[in-house]
Amino acid sequence: MAKWTPKHEAPEPLEGPVVATITGGTILWFVLFLVQVPFYGWFDDRDLTWWVWTCLAGAGLGLIGIWYVRKRDAAIKRHEAAKAAGSHPEATPGA
Repeated sequence: MAKWTPKHEAPEPLEGPVVATITGGTILWFVLFLVQVPFYGWFDDRDLTWWVWTCLAGAGLGLIGIWYVRKRDAAIKRHEAAKAAGSHPEATPGA
């Protein structure tokens, strides 16, 4: 069996409003949690409480995601500013 090799280069990754996207998703998860809380008894009667807790977990993980993408965005901007200033950010350890 021959090894598969791509016939063209992969496209550049798309960069968009990552922080806004993650924030919007986190808000959506939390709103879904809040909407389901008044119906907790209904979910409990049908053994579907995992739906409620999944929404809360999504909101919690979203908070970690917001922290992560904000740090990433700041690092990208620092790198671009350093590159524009002519310094070499790769040479600075711990940055």
